[in-house]
Amino acid sequence: MVQEQAYRPASGWFPLFVALLCWLCGIGGFFSSIVMLEKSPLLAVCVISSIVVFLLGFLIAGGFMAIAPNESRVLLLFGRYRGSVRESGFFWVNPFFSKKKLSLRVRNFETGSLTTPEVKDAQGHVVQHKGRTSGKPSKVNDRHGNPIEISAVVVWRVVNTAEAMFEVDDYQDFVAVQSEAALRSLASRHPYDSEDHEVSLRGNTSEVCDQLREDIQERLDKAGVEVIEARISYLAYAPEIAAAMLQRQQAQAVVAARTKIVEGAVGMVRMALDHLAEDQVVELDDERRAQMVSNLLVVLCGDRHAQPIVNAGSLYS
Repeated sequence: MVQEQAYRPASGWFPLFVALLCWLCGIGGFFSSIVMLEKSPLLAVCVISSIVVFLLGFLIAGGFMAIAPNESRVLLLFGRYRGSVRESGFFWVNPFFSKKKLSLRVRNFETGSLTTPEVKDAQGHVVQHKGRTSGKPSKVNDRHGNPIEISAVVVWRVVNTAEAMFEVDDYQDFVAVQSEAALRSLASRHPYDSEDHEVSLRGNTSEVCDQLREDIQERLDKAGVEVIEARISYLAYAPEIAAAMLQRQQAQAVVAARTKIVEGAVGMVRMALDHLAEDQVVELDDERRAQMVSNLLVVLCGDRHAQPIVNAGSLYS
């Protein structure tokens, strides 16, 4: 693997002065030599020298580079890596260096989005700028085999310019493809929802997002990229089973609610019978106790309010 090396370039202001001086001297010497050429043919050497000095200014100008904050330049000399410049400012390097621009800014994208390339016309003018479409959720099966749709937002940046430039062909496309693969792998390892305290995509969002970030980072280490954050932005059942899964969730909610109601009703009935026995309000045999328990459970567990019936007769009629 290619290791990043820091390169310290020279300030560009003095070479800029030298380049301007070469241009001025070259132009002035050229015209002066042309005027004096009729008097002395030997001044042809001065004409050639003036042209050489003028071209030397262009050679010097080839080494200038201005680096904005959070940008870098990867320097190559005839195919050999010479180092990377991360410092912002105006610099001068060997004019024969190839200077590859690489952004160090924080970037983000949504999985499932497509990159549209830059389009130019016959004259070389840009007709359509490079862009990225909106993310489309990926369709994948969870651990239980249920088809789900899922997408994630990945925040990343380049931390190793040498690896990003030389270890992969296109590091931006590499990040997008590997993030999509990591998301699909994660979704297939966990269920959409779980009831037995198992890690699920819907119930344990924080843990799943941390695991997703680690999975993506493991895949992108070779590309010199750091994953700052990865979070699920969309999660739902696939349309073909969404209605059935909604009914199942509603049924589970109804069962859970009924279970809670029954537990509370049984506790209230027990408490009522205990209070009646302690305060000796009324003595009930087993049959009347069972009837009272049945009536109380019907009242407490019913969907509608009970309609009371006043008994105007004796105790047992």
